[in-house]
Amino acid sequence: MKASEFDDKFDAGEDVTGDLDLAGARRPLLEARRVNVDFPSWMVDSLDREARRLGVTRQSVIKMWIAERLERKA
Repeated sequence: MKASEFDDKFDAGEDVTGDLDLAGARRPLLEARRVNVDFPSWMVDSLDREARRLGVTRQSVIKMWIAERLERKA
């Protein structure tokens, strides 16, 4: 398919996802990297309580809080 055909299809509101090769797709700056952090027991307990309250995982709470803090600094 030519680029102009793809553009026309997209501009017409047609679904173009079948025309894409997503096997090598990447999300820049969103690739996960593992980081190990040790927390005192009281902090883990507090994180778990907050996670239960929000209905998410402990890891999600940590990510949300760190992201909020980093966004404030930007």
